[in-house]
Amino acid sequence: MKQVRSRRLMKEYQELCRITQASSNPMFSVSLVDDSLYDWKVKLLHLDQDSLLYRDMVAYGVPFILLSITFPDTFPFQPPFLRVLSPRIEKGYVMEGGAICMELLTPRGWASAYTVEAIIMQFAASLVKGQGRISRKPLKDFSKRAAETSFRAVVKTHDKYGWVTPPLAEG
Repeated sequence: MKQVRSRRLMKEYQELCRITQASSNPMFSVSLVDDSLYDWKVKLLHLDQDSLLYRDMVAYGVPFILLSITFPDTFPFQPPFLRVLSPRIEKGYVMEGGAICMELLTPRGWASAYTVEAIIMQFAASLVKGQGRISRKPLKDFSKRAAETSFRAVVKTHDKYGWVTPPLAEG
């Protein structure tokens, strides 16, 4: 299984590097953390210019949104873990610790055919759709552990109610 993961990630990483280097204005860039094929940093360089988040980025001089993607041993059969590292974002389906609330990042919503590029593009779209904003208030714990805990809680909620917001009376 680890061979499948390594081959797939090497192919995707090389392709994404080729695409972004060939573009004069790439939407994002990718890099490896400590030369590990299983831990990536993504700089989301462009968002919809009509979005509130884009305006916040311009106003605060934020050149990109930095994401972390960690690929489990079971990738591509299980989804990677994606979280926002900086800036701190509120709304836009970004939760405590920078965790992301997206069905396609859950075991139930994941398909092994999804590419890393598709994940990044879907996340960028959901940030805008969810009216993400740069947080002006200090957030609680913004660690990977907080993100993982927050993500597990949202998956549990969505497993119970589906991918709709439950009524407030039900929690």
